[in-house]
Amino acid sequence: MAIGKWDKRFIGLALHVAEWSKDPSTRVGAVIVDNKQRVISMGYNGPPRGVSDHYVTREDKLFKTIHAEENAVLFAKQDLTGATAYVTHPPCANCAAKLVQSGVTRVVFPAPSEDFLSRWKESYYAALGMFVEAGVAVETGE
Repeated sequence: MAIGKWDKRFIGLALHVAEWSKDPSTRVGAVIVDNKQRVISMGYNGPPRGVSDHYVTREDKLFKTIHAEENAVLFAKQDLTGATAYVTHPPCANCAAKLVQSGVTRVVFPAPSEDFLSRWKESYYAALGMFVEAGVAVETGE
């Protein structure tokens, strides 16, 4: 199913939120909305509160970064059951698990690029498998 006008708007909002990330290589944003298209929560990738965003190595960054989807789930102040998550990048397996566990029933994100798949292929397909098994609708767009 093609993504609609509101889906494009919320992906646009997620792209705006992604700009708040200080990560020089990958900026990711997430927006979670309820079934009446009201924003419940937003998040972007970055270190935990009070932790420096200056990393010595890539591995150091990976260990300390909270993903956009995780931040959006953590900062939600209400139940996410039945919500839709809009993410600027395909969710990794860990974020997919958190979205499923939080009650999100639909996830919208751009189709993965070849570059993305060259680095995240296993995690991406594990995420898709979890979404399918849990009955979470997945829609990819432009």
